[in-house]
Amino acid sequence: MIPKDSEDVKKSEPEPEVTEPEAPEIEGAESFEQALAEEKEKAEEYLANWQRAQADFVNYKRRAEQERQEFNTYANANLILGLLPVIDDLERALQAVPPRYKKHEWVEGVRLVERKFKTILEGQGVKEIKASGETFDPNFHEALRQESGKEGIVIEEFQKGYMLHDKLLRPARVVVGNGSTEAGREEPSEEG
Repeated sequence: MIPKDSEDVKKSEPEPEVTEPEAPEIEGAESFEQALAEEKEKAEEYLANWQRAQADFVNYKRRAEQERQEFNTYANANLILGLLPVIDDLERALQAVPPRYKKHEWVEGVRLVERKFKTILEGQGVKEIKASGETFDPNFHEALRQESGKEGIVIEEFQKGYMLHDKLLRPARVVVGNGSTEAGREEPSEEG
């Protein structure tokens, strides 16, 4: 068999016919416009759904990042809460040291350990709640009882309270004044 020349092959293939699109019929034009309007409506609906999904995803990312940061900030709260009684015990031990031993090196060593504990906790965002002499605030103080003293003022602190950043870790346990003096008289008002 003899191969045909490539020019012969090209000449033998029929050329495709180019036809001009026919003008749509009037009836077809109305259905076409209706179909186009329906498709535009679907496209707008899909776009709105996509935009909602994108906004939901952005909100999810923001919320997840916020939760992650909050978790990192407060992850050690239980550990710190467990260490607070140790600090309380160190403070009580140092307060109970007899005066003749206060200058001994081992007492100073225990005092340094207590300071180091407090410094480390402060570095983690732990702050003591000031209580003695302050106005009683149930958000930060736990009233154990009332005694004679200026009304609504913390007159004694049994246990220190602590904050971790901006959240209450442990309320201060306090005694609050009830507005009377020890003799049972009302305290004079500050106005007169």
